[in-house]
Amino acid sequence: MVNVHCLNNIASCGLDLFTADYNTESSYEDANVVLVRSAKMHDLDLSNNLVAIARAGAGVNNIPLESCAEAGVVVFNTPGANANAVKEQVLATMLLASRDLIGGNKWVEDNKDDADIAKSTEKAKKAFAGREIAGKKLGVIGLGAIGQLVANAAISLGMEVYGYDPYLSVAAALNLSREVKHVIDVNEIYKECNYITVHVPALDSTKGMIGKEAFELMQDGTVIINCARDVLVDEDVIGDYLKSGRVKCYVTDFPNPKTANMEGALCFPHLGASSAEAEDNCAIMAVNEVRDFIENGNIKNSVNYPACNLGVCATESRVAVCHKNVPAVISKITSAMGGANVNIESMANASRGEYAYSLLDLDKQPDTSIITELASIDGVIKVRVVK
Repeated sequence: MVNVHCLNNIASCGLDLFTADYNTESSYEDANVVLVRSAKMHDLDLSNNLVAIARAGAGVNNIPLESCAEAGVVVFNTPGANANAVKEQVLATMLLASRDLIGGNKWVEDNKDDADIAKSTEKAKKAFAGREIAGKKLGVIGLGAIGQLVANAAISLGMEVYGYDPYLSVAAALNLSREVKHVIDVNEIYKECNYITVHVPALDSTKGMIGKEAFELMQDGTVIINCARDVLVDEDVIGDYLKSGRVKCYVTDFPNPKTANMEGALCFPHLGASSAEAEDNCAIMAVNEVRDFIENGNIKNSVNYPACNLGVCATESRVAVCHKNVPAVISKITSAMGGANVNIESMANASRGEYAYSLLDLDKQPDTSIITELASIDGVIKVRVVK
């Protein structure tokens, strides 16, 4: 029985994919697998039972990735599963930042008891007039699953789109409209674009990337949309640029006491991926990743271990080994198997930074002493008999 614990509510359409071999009512302490959305895990202990954590979403800053890697806990996320939901929010907020629909709606609510509201409307509406987005320039920073959808949709809406991504994948490039102008210097986006939307992860290299130097390059009246991570925009200085008019509107999906009280900021309560469809997609993807890992040892969409796949296990046994990416570990593993007269019928190995992962298909079940010997090899972190 595989014990599964959910730190947050996970959509039932995902949980229903678990077979009777999985206990989804497990405690955290007994769990082999943890499913999580936004719950903070940095202060939680990682038990020896734990082998996998699946984040039903893309961002993983709530999970201690390095500690998990050191403990042989493979962390998965679900890239692209919520991409359409975020894309739709970006488009919606871009329109709200351009046409003061929120202000207009508030005016109607404030004047709903006016018997002559229809007449008053004609005088009042000019205060809420805005501008159209067609023909304007949109800069998309980060052309991953979300960014490429935003860029393509904006092209369809008649915008001129600039895209920046120094790590653009082949798959993303193939999905991107040919009309998107791919730039190699992000400063070109800051200088040229009327609207800027950011879709990159929160890394040391990206924190505060849209800051004073970027604001100084922008045109007056620029709209900045941040539905990715709060730390990407320097919120300590953006208020000054909102007051000066350099930035017309700052849209953020991550309200805090500063932005919630900032004139010119349009704040939403982290709604980007909060659609019913996105939550379902993330849950289904997370459970499928976990099941393939538990039942076959395969890794797909891990953020702390490399992708590794041997397909469905068709041999007598399969063993998975999390280990350090250092010399001689592989040879010691194969030597231990040979010394026990266990034949390795096929093998897959991959590395990612300091860590590596190996799958071994065997012609017979290894006994406990072999598993103990593998676990004692210098550099080996965790050994698991998959089958």
